[in-house]
Amino acid sequence: MLPKYKRVLIKVSGEALAGEKGFGLDENTLDSIAETIKVCSDMGVEIAVVVGGGNFWRGRTGENMERTRADHMGMLATVINALALCDAFERHGIPTRVQTAIEMRQIAEPYIRGRAVSHLEKGRVVIFGCGTGNPFFSTDTTAALRAAEIDAEIILLAKKVDGVYDSDPAKNPDAKKIDSISYIDVLNRGLGVMDTTATSLCMDNKMPIRVFGLAEPDNIRRVIMGENIGTMVY
Repeated sequence: MLPKYKRVLIKVSGEALAGEKGFGLDENTLDSIAETIKVCSDMGVEIAVVVGGGNFWRGRTGENMERTRADHMGMLATVINALALCDAFERHGIPTRVQTAIEMRQIAEPYIRGRAVSHLEKGRVVIFGCGTGNPFFSTDTTAALRAAEIDAEIILLAKKVDGVYDSDPAKNPDAKKIDSISYIDVLNRGLGVMDTTATSLCMDNKMPIRVFGLAEPDNIRRVIMGENIGTMVY
């Protein structure tokens, strides 16, 4: 059976990388993700990854800080996660490159669209760190932007929750999961799929989003193969 998608962008939240610990990095989670990415890459799927940094720092964490500085700290947190993922991928035999929107040439390549696409075409996984390189923009917006830039077919939004719900399932035990929903309904109903900038960017570029849980890393493979899990935003 052939994969449904040839080129995908996976957005992995920082919280998902922390596993059950809730903070930092969980090595078992990293290894499980790497094993799944290896399977998908070996099938010929071109994979890019945008990683968050919430397992270490969020811009809003520093309530008394100047916002730009706090956001820059969050960007550095994403680089820690990008390097951790890169290490896990390479240990599993996956050729990987890290590109950052803020230059730090000693540890990663600067983000260059043409180079990123070239890596993908050669079978390398590309991990994007530092968000967009700009404060006030989330890593969700980075995922929407990079997916459009590299001509990905879909954004795979891997989160701690297993889809989109009509209310916060952590606060409402009666929250109902939604199988599919339009961008405009996400915006109008204020559902926390992505922030409004990211959702609008996906809507403008007709970029579909599949939201699913990363508690089972094999879900990445299942989605790439076309299984109907989680929630589709279209």
